[in-house]
Amino acid sequence: MSGNDDILFQTLDNGIARVTFNRPQARNAFTFEMYERLAAYCQEVAEDKSVRAIILTGAGDKAFAAGTDINQFRAFKTPEDAIQYEERISRIISVLESCPKPTIAAINGACTGGGGAIAASCDIRIGSSNARFGFPIARTLGNILSMGAFSRLVSLIGPSRTKEMIFTARLLDAAEAKEIGLLHEVVPEGGDLQARAEELARTIAGNAPLTLRATKEAIARLRPAISSEEGKDLVLMCYMSQDFREGMDAFLNKRAPVWKGE
Repeated sequence: MSGNDDILFQTLDNGIARVTFNRPQARNAFTFEMYERLAAYCQEVAEDKSVRAIILTGAGDKAFAAGTDINQFRAFKTPEDAIQYEERISRIISVLESCPKPTIAAINGACTGGGGAIAASCDIRIGSSNARFGFPIARTLGNILSMGAFSRLVSLIGPSRTKEMIFTARLLDAAEAKEIGLLHEVVPEGGDLQARAEELARTIAGNAPLTLRATKEAIARLRPAISSEEGKDLVLMCYMSQDFREGMDAFLNKRAPVWKGE
């Protein structure tokens, strides 16, 4: 096993690799360094012929990943800060999504915000019975998803369900997430999520690598490409607003935000 303490990389047998988000004390919320390490691992695996499938998971049973650590936003002061943040996250998620090896998200507990974006970019998502999936940004920070994240969600569950999930800021339980296509499988209560993820990864890893790679690339080509330029005005509207500052302060001080729409 290698990596810094916050994100770990492990090579298992039968051509399987596992990336573990390892901040259980913070519900595996991502720092910027963790995002960069995730991209680096994906790039390494892409060139490693011994790896046939990758499992992504979170340490502990409370969360897969609870988005970006709110403390990372404290330094936001200029429009460039907001644009650079979204471009960085979009770049990293794109590296994960375009990795030629099949990716499996094994989801325990909360899978929210940036964690949801990571899971949505994986090829297959399985969850424990306590998995919860959503993007509660309309209730917490008042920010916005990237255009790429919107595109992935709409491709997975359609525009109406995407809007309903974000408008209500609710978290979907495992059964509903499976029903609408966010999860492919739910491991029953008392079952072993990691063992099931490894079993699934072994099945995939035993199949023809070029078929897997070509299938993944062919399906990626079917989805329209969206430039980040198309969403810059929306990013700035949210991240430069008084509401975003209010949302951060409220979140860090554990109080309800007072939204003004400005």
